[in-house]
Amino acid sequence: MTENNPAAKKSTSHYFSTSPESASRRTEFSIQGPHGDLSLVADAGVFSQHGLDKGTSVLLDSMAKLAQRELPTGSALCDLGCGTGAIALTLASMYPHCTIYAVDINERARELCSENAERNGLKNIIVLAPTDVDPGIAFELLWSNPPIRIGKDALHTLLQTWLARLAPNGLAHLVVSKNLGADSLADWMTEQHFPTIRLGSSKGFRVLQVSRES
Repeated sequence: MTENNPAAKKSTSHYFSTSPESASRRTEFSIQGPHGDLSLVADAGVFSQHGLDKGTSVLLDSMAKLAQRELPTGSALCDLGCGTGAIALTLASMYPHCTIYAVDINERARELCSENAERNGLKNIIVLAPTDVDPGIAFELLWSNPPIRIGKDALHTLLQTWLARLAPNGLAHLVVSKNLGADSLADWMTEQHFPTIRLGSSKGFRVLQVSRES
């Protein structure tokens, strides 16, 4: 999920591999979208290969309880580390007048996200590798279940790069396991001039809201 991660180049078995070589083992599942169920396909070699993972579920549940932001038509939103696209599809359903950039280093994940967008009739999703995203795009919203297991240094580089792409009033919403350092990560982002607050905590995960320092 980050092009600067050496481990991704050495291994073909991790979800943050560029080109996973795991044999295909497709799984169908559904999630509750803002306007009804969304049908998705997952596969081996991508994050949450058996269906919706607990962390993403916590993030989506938390976001569903908040008042939906009013965004101008054409606003750019981002699902960073899109995997099979649960977050991207949810955003696309919530904001049909916006463009959702679904970003992942894993080419199999990108193929699945594109397939899942098509099967749900969501035409406002653009699926790209990180290096193919125009660095001049400013995101009004960025939602992510960030790849904690790529390592601390790689994670910090990833977040510094993408949080800097928030629009002046943009917000990022991240879900991070408490046991994998959610609280220390929140402190670090604040220190990096991205003020971070905890929106909620559920099932061992923190939901964090991140903004740009004014």
